[in-house]
Amino acid sequence: MTRRRVTIVGLALALWFCAAPGRTSVAARLDLPPRLADQDFWRLIDDFSEPNGSFRSDNLVSNEDTLQFVLPELTRIVKPGGVYLGVGPDQNFTYIAALEPRMAFITDIRRGNLQEHLMYKALFELSADRAEFLSRLFSRKRPGGLDAGSSAEELFAAFNRVEPSRGLYEENLQAIKDLLVKRHGFRLTPDDVQGIAYVYENFFGAGPSLAYAQGTFPGRGMRYPTYQDLQTANDGAGQNRAYLGSEGSFRTLKTFEEHNLLVPIVGNFAGPKALRAVGAYLKAHDASVSVFYLSNVEQYLFGDGIWLEFAHNIEALPLAETSTFIRSCFNGCASSFGARSVMLLDSMPGLLRDARDGKIRTYADVLWRSR
Repeated sequence: MTRRRVTIVGLALALWFCAAPGRTSVAARLDLPPRLADQDFWRLIDDFSEPNGSFRSDNLVSNEDTLQFVLPELTRIVKPGGVYLGVGPDQNFTYIAALEPRMAFITDIRRGNLQEHLMYKALFELSADRAEFLSRLFSRKRPGGLDAGSSAEELFAAFNRVEPSRGLYEENLQAIKDLLVKRHGFRLTPDDVQGIAYVYENFFGAGPSLAYAQGTFPGRGMRYPTYQDLQTANDGAGQNRAYLGSEGSFRTLKTFEEHNLLVPIVGNFAGPKALRAVGAYLKAHDASVSVFYLSNVEQYLFGDGIWLEFAHNIEALPLAETSTFIRSCFNGCASSFGARSVMLLDSMPGLLRDARDGKIRTYADVLWRSR
């Protein structure tokens, strides 16, 4: 990068951050609600979302096999009761169950991700326990002998011995639609209904073996982790903190979804609306972001030349000094035991300070400052 280019980037950063909304007081602040009314939940989705975008894959299942490894440190740093932000499918559930935020917003450029979260929401609400949840998710009859004390390994071993049922699939898909439309009154579009069916069909077809991509990872003899792999993994210290790792974690997510506290929205991290709308909402409710799970979205933002817009959106969020990013680094990061990904933590206020000082110019810069 030339000296002239560096100067221009530094000046742009200074102008962006000086122009970013300040943390001024709001006349009438409200606490975050203990639960959202159905119409308020859907209004947030409509009002905060940007137009549907696209990505190169469906991302129905995470490809981050070490996603739990940051939880021992993260739960030490971050206390329950903040607001969780994230991207992508159900890896967010594992973080939410462990961190116990008061509310969560999942922002993804694809409306298909919102549709997947609506499917999950319905399944959590319809299911009394983990075994029923898996029975509905995979359209397989519930095996006998499973209870609250069953381990994740025991649950999946049992369901792997049961064949999927097209009849259960049709019955459960109708129950999902009825819960979302008739019970909650959500205004699903025909594309939403079709998108939910598409996601559900994938879980029906692949069952516990559903993965980000099937087969061998090119050049490394490594496959992507399956849904079962992710739910039977641990935090690197021997504890399974996945949301199906224990009945307690499942119950946390079930209650969270029943109270409409996980709000999926459509938006680009560098877009003009979604994250800024979340920030304004949190400020109005005197709340701050505790954790923001990014996956490796910043890699694409730098590639598209729009990371500065993302940084400006982060500046608009209400933060605490302990507010923390979770990043994932794929392939290029050192990893033990042949792991697909490495999860990294970073201070959100610290990143903004470095950005103001002109220290963030490439994707490598954000990875190097992460731990």
